[in-house]
Amino acid sequence: MTYDTTSKRGCALGIMAKAPFAGEVKTRLAPPLTEQEAAELSVCFLRDMAANIARVNTTEAASGLVVYTPIGSESAFEGLLPSGFNLLAQRGLSLGERLYNATDDLLKQGYSGVCLINSDSPTLPGSILIRAMELLASDGDRVVLGAADDGGYYLIGLKNAHRNLFNGIEWSTSNVLTRTRQRAAEIKLPIEMLPPWYDVDDADTLNRLCEDLFCSEAFEGSYSAPYTSAFLDSIIATEGPQRICPKLSSRMSI
Repeated sequence: MTYDTTSKRGCALGIMAKAPFAGEVKTRLAPPLTEQEAAELSVCFLRDMAANIARVNTTEAASGLVVYTPIGSESAFEGLLPSGFNLLAQRGLSLGERLYNATDDLLKQGYSGVCLINSDSPTLPGSILIRAMELLASDGDRVVLGAADDGGYYLIGLKNAHRNLFNGIEWSTSNVLTRTRQRAAEIKLPIEMLPPWYDVDDADTLNRLCEDLFCSEAFEGSYSAPYTSAFLDSIIATEGPQRICPKLSSRMSI
């Protein structure tokens, strides 16, 4: 894959993230976690996803950043991100406005494409990120979507900002991906789909994450997520797997 870096800055890989304050992030994970543990897990997710992107950036013409909220929380990200990562403030009331504005802001900075990625998929394979950039590097306009198991998407990639793509979407519902694909068809924007993956936002998906990290047969293809793995392992080592991942007890291979 080759980008024309003489006039463009390659692809921006932006993690859409809230500042990891206890009681304000990963609230559906408390319980089984405490609010403080949920915030600490959010930090681990962010560090792993940023490290994963940084690995991709070493071989691809790409730049990593965090698209954060709320404004004024910049200090919460200090020490969490690899060298070269930038911060971009989210703008807008709805998620659709924030996604559109982030895409528009980054394209105006000279990037040839933009991938906006959720902050809840620490085991997302780096190969999927590379595939998203390959699709955006191809000739012609398009939207690249990574289908999440909950009916939304974990990644959206664009090379032009299309405001109408984000209009009329009921966010945080199981219809987000379906409606987004409908909007793309209405504006005649070609769609490229990535392999499906999952968000970690409740007890069931936390258990799935533990299976991904600690069961060797489930790990193939996933990013190793060392920060997340170490944090969850510390809880399991102290209290056993029952509190955070009860389905794991009979399957653990560590």
